[in-house]
Amino acid sequence: MNPEKIRNDFLVLNQKKPPIYFDNACMTLKPRQVTDKIMEYYNEYPACGGRSNHRLSRKVTEEVLRSRRIISDFFNTKKTEEIIFTRNTTEGINLVANSIKKGDKVLCSGKEHNSNLVPWLVRKDAVHKTFRFNDIEDFNAKIKNTKLVSIVHVSNVDGTSNNVKEMIKIAHENDAIVLVDAAQSAPSREIDVRKLDVDLMVCSGHKMLGPTGTGILYGKMEVLEQLSQFIVGGDTVKNTQYDSFEQEGIPERFEAGLQDYANLIGLGEAVRYLKKAGRSDIEKHETRLNEKITEAFNRLGIDIIGPKEPEQRAGIISFNVGKMNHHDVALMLDSNNIMIRSGMHCAHSWFNANNVQGSARASLYLYNNEEEVDFFLEKIEKIVKIGK
Repeated sequence: MNPEKIRNDFLVLNQKKPPIYFDNACMTLKPRQVTDKIMEYYNEYPACGGRSNHRLSRKVTEEVLRSRRIISDFFNTKKTEEIIFTRNTTEGINLVANSIKKGDKVLCSGKEHNSNLVPWLVRKDAVHKTFRFNDIEDFNAKIKNTKLVSIVHVSNVDGTSNNVKEMIKIAHENDAIVLVDAAQSAPSREIDVRKLDVDLMVCSGHKMLGPTGTGILYGKMEVLEQLSQFIVGGDTVKNTQYDSFEQEGIPERFEAGLQDYANLIGLGEAVRYLKKAGRSDIEKHETRLNEKITEAFNRLGIDIIGPKEPEQRAGIISFNVGKMNHHDVALMLDSNNIMIRSGMHCAHSWFNANNVQGSARASLYLYNNEEEVDFFLEKIEKIVKIGK
C-alpha cells in the first residue's frame, strides 16, 4: 500500500493547502472512484431499481446487486442475501432491537457507543446488563440467561478491542446470539464473519470511504429469519389485501421504500477500493503512524486514554493536554488546518462512569502520512507549552 499514491485519489487532499484530516473515526474521506460511481448513476441510469422492467431500471437493479455481492465477498458471507442495506450502524442495531421480546436479557460492554446502548435502554421491557470491556472473566460471570450479546469490536473512545472471537464462542455455549458493532473495525481489519461465527454484524459506509447514509447489517440467514420487520411499506411485501399482507423474502423485507441507489452503488465501489488497498496493510500503516505519535506524547507528558501501546489502539489516539479543555485543543489545531474530534465521542456513559470530562481524539487512515504526523506533533508541542 502506497499512501502517497492513494492520496491522489482524494480531491480534497489535492488542494493547494490540503487539510490534515485526523477525524477518520468519525468519517473518512471519499476517493474519486466512489464519487465517480455515484455520478455514474445520476448521469447514466437515474431510475428506480427492482420495480420497472425498462432498461434503466434493470441497470440500477444490476448495480445494486453488484454492490451487495462485493460486500458479501468482502466479509465472506455464506449468501449474498445475508447483506442488508441500512442507513448506518445505528439503524442496523435498531432493526435488531426491534425484535427483542419482553424479559430478554441483552449484555453489552461498558464502552459502547450510544448507538449500542440507547436502543436497548429504550426497550423498557428488556433487561440490559453491562460487563467490563474486554474482561472475559466478567463476561463469563454475566452471560448466564442472556438472549443477545451486543458488543463493539473496536472502541471509538480509544481504539481498544473486545476479544469478540472468544466472546462469541462463550455466548454460543450459553445459547446466546451475538451482534458485533464493527463500525470502527470494518474499515481497516480483516473480518471474516464465518470464521468469527458471528450471528449479526453492523457497520457504516461513511467510516470506510463510502457515502453518507449507507450502512450494512449482516446476519446468518437463520437469524435474519427470526427478526421482525422494522420499517415496512413499499418493497417489503409480496402482496397485500385490505386486512393482511405477505412479507417479502430476505433482504427485501428489511429494505423499505425507495432506496438510496446512488450511494449504495457508491458503497460497493468503496468496499472494492478497500479490498484492493488491503485491510491488513491499512491496519499496519495506522499503527506505524500511531507509534510515532505515542512516542512523542509520552515524551511530552500528554495523557493518553487507554493503553500506552499503540498496537492496542490501531489508528485511534484519544488524549488530554494537562488541564486544558479538549475543545480548546481541537480549536487550536483547527487554526493550523489540523482536524480532530473533541468531546465524549458519543460514549457519554463510559466518560461519566470514569469521571472523565472528554478528550481530544486523533484518528488515522490509509491516506495519512508521516509529514502530516510531524506537523501535528510540532503544533501539539506548542499547545503543551501554552497549557503549562
